[in-house]
Amino acid sequence: MARMQGADQASDRQREASCSRLVIAIDGPAASGKSTVGELLARSLGYLYFDSGVLYRAVTWASLRRGLDMEDEERVSRLAAELEMVVMRPTVEDGRQHSVLLAGQDITWDLRRPAVEMWVSLVSSYAGVRRALLAQQRELAKCGGIVMVGRDIGTVILPQADLKIYLTASAEVRARRRWRELQARDEEADYGWILAEMRQRDRFDSSRPIAPLGPAEDAVVINTDDLSIEEVWARICRLVEERGEKCASTTSQTEC
Repeated sequence: MARMQGADQASDRQREASCSRLVIAIDGPAASGKSTVGELLARSLGYLYFDSGVLYRAVTWASLRRGLDMEDEERVSRLAAELEMVVMRPTVEDGRQHSVLLAGQDITWDLRRPAVEMWVSLVSSYAGVRRALLAQQRELAKCGGIVMVGRDIGTVILPQADLKIYLTASAEVRARRRWRELQARDEEADYGWILAEMRQRDRFDSSRPIAPLGPAEDAVVINTDDLSIEEVWARICRLVEERGEKCASTTSQTEC
């Protein structure tokens, strides 16, 4: 069965100290700003930050690596249940939000390769894959003091979350963000291809029968097209403070 050692090597102590604190779910499509804002929010609150998407990407990468037929739901789901994944604080200072290890191998940036981008939506739609990863995600959040981001956190993974945020932005803006991200890592990036893939993924994620992408009924929807990270963070912090917590100040001032 897939196992995770949290997003923090000291997660057990951290959870013990944070019981009764808020559970915050942030959902949204690719490059809507949820990971950047989620990490900043968690840091300003002293909370655990966890991006559920890395789990599905890791399953996708491992399936490709082993040469599986990506449309063979049974085999991919079986692999998801067998993998031993470790997600921890960054072990290298290269802009990553986590370090992701699979069988001891650092695959963090491999999870952003085009082949993974192409197949991760299909893999994450498989019921068996989602079952294999559901319990671990809920275990991380059981004591509170966590910001978890993904595509179905508020609707499926943590439906009882204290605060649910849904970040969105136009496909054009999100494709430009991803293009800039790849360029910053000196990787080849074609804006037109990224935009087409993003639109295709949006359609698939929004229409899949299991855990489709979309805001929970009680989620606060924020469009990040014209907002900086700081502006989005400030809006969410006001909602957090209405629930009894207080965000520490931050000086980040860049686009989502």
